[in-house]
Amino acid sequence: MTTFLAPIGLILVMAFLIFLISRGSDTIKTIAVIDNAGIRDSSDTSINNLRIDYSYTDLPSAIAAYRDKKFSGVIELPPIVLDSKNYDINFHADEQLAIDESMSIKKLFRDRIKKHKINQLGIDASQLDLIDPKITIDPKTVDDKEKEMSSLTSKISSSIGAIVGYALFFIIFIYGNQVMHSVTEEKRNRIVEVLISSVKPFELMMGKVIGVGLVGLTQISIWAILLGIISLVGMNFIPSPDPDMLGATPDMLSKSKAFLPDDMVQVTKELLAINWFKIVPLYFFYFIIGYFTYAALFAAIGSAVGDNIQEAQVLVTIGSLPLIIASYIAISAVKAPNSSLAVWSSMLPFTAPVVMPVRLPIDPPSWQILVSILVSIIASILLIYIAARIYRMGILMYGKKASFGEILKWMVSKG
Repeated sequence: MTTFLAPIGLILVMAFLIFLISRGSDTIKTIAVIDNAGIRDSSDTSINNLRIDYSYTDLPSAIAAYRDKKFSGVIELPPIVLDSKNYDINFHADEQLAIDESMSIKKLFRDRIKKHKINQLGIDASQLDLIDPKITIDPKTVDDKEKEMSSLTSKISSSIGAIVGYALFFIIFIYGNQVMHSVTEEKRNRIVEVLISSVKPFELMMGKVIGVGLVGLTQISIWAILLGIISLVGMNFIPSPDPDMLGATPDMLSKSKAFLPDDMVQVTKELLAINWFKIVPLYFFYFIIGYFTYAALFAAIGSAVGDNIQEAQVLVTIGSLPLIIASYIAISAVKAPNSSLAVWSSMLPFTAPVVMPVRLPIDPPSWQILVSILVSIIASILLIYIAARIYRMGILMYGKKASFGEILKWMVSKG
């Protein structure tokens, strides 16, 4: 039940966090405005939590009203100088405005001052809009005519890569830690002594790694299916914008193209154009290879520490450094997926499971994918072999943490 409810819970948590972040000042404040600039507009009655009052024309009377608790502050607008870009607004109050309140006031009067200057200078507002062009880059293929691209291709590909890359980072880290905690718990409770009498240490370690990995793979598969279903169902409940109902003018529509159905159609086309039959199996491969690499490492760490779990956390931090570094490289790869850093990191053993998934939606060269796969497999087998030698010796050691010298001896010892 937890596996099925987790995606829904995750969506609800994310929605709640977005709601919390979007919350601003909610205490209603009435602000008196002394309009010496002549930019008063009849629609300026409120903005967010602020109520605007233009009834006072001189500062002393407005300050007196403020002292009588009629207002939360007094704004004094000085005359506008047409040939000056700077404009200083005086705010009279004993308490400071919140940041979002300051931004609301600046936006309100910036628009009013801009409109005033346009009228005073005799500038055509429609021509002024033409001076600030909206530039988009429309890619056109030269030789590969079958490959369709648009201005949204790179954005969508980067977004998918970022989401998958970061998800793999957290999943590998979480399930790898579960393996370590399981090893330390069995060692602390002496359960491992009973298990070792029945199976070989290597078999015990791999059974633990594979068992937790299969649980993780099952959960990821279920989450992916559920999130896909939720997304498809949710799109049916999103109404298409109706310009007539919104009272939108052609000029307004030209400035809000991001919200038109055409873009939603283009996004859908871009998503369908991605070779999911190629990259989805690769995503699962990089999860498996990355998980095995770090889970074996964490199992070895869990076997090499004593009864103090804090000692294991210190070693986990050290062992996780390549994974953490990979996550930061992935951030760079989202912006520049074909940079030297991104390309080489996607083919290095400890960073490939996180960086290459970020690059997959942009369709990197096949040889880079093959090199990444081969290097990752070889590195994973080598690390599992080393981890098994550490696990074999450390799992029955109690009372103290193994030193780095002892760990090196276990790694090279025969038998």
